Amino acid sequence: MDINETIKSQLEENPVILYMKGTPQAPQCGFSARTVQALMACGERFAFVNILDNQELREALKVYSSWPTYPQLYVGGELVGGCDIILEMSENGELATAVKDAVKSAEA
Repeated sequence: MDINETIKSQLEENPVILYMKGTPQAPQCGFSARTVQALMACGERFAFVNILDNQELREALKVYSSWPTYPQLYVGGELVGGCDIILEMSENGELATAVKDAVKSAEA
């Protein structure tokens, strides 16, 4: 499978997916750690991909998303953004709403 097809498949199969450095249990950078905390506070399950495990995916996703840094959060197949945007959305309640709506839509 082509790497772009892999990305598209991951986005289609997961209503909330975080491309991050490390895992939620063992983040490999502070930005990923803070993003995971904000996501966990939403109370919904989310998928993750450790981009450090796959150099090809790490480079391809930057092009696919036109976003040069990690973590990258996708909700409902759409790029939400990186750590700063996610933390801002978490503080004003937008993140929880978006995550819950995406999960609910996927279950319907």
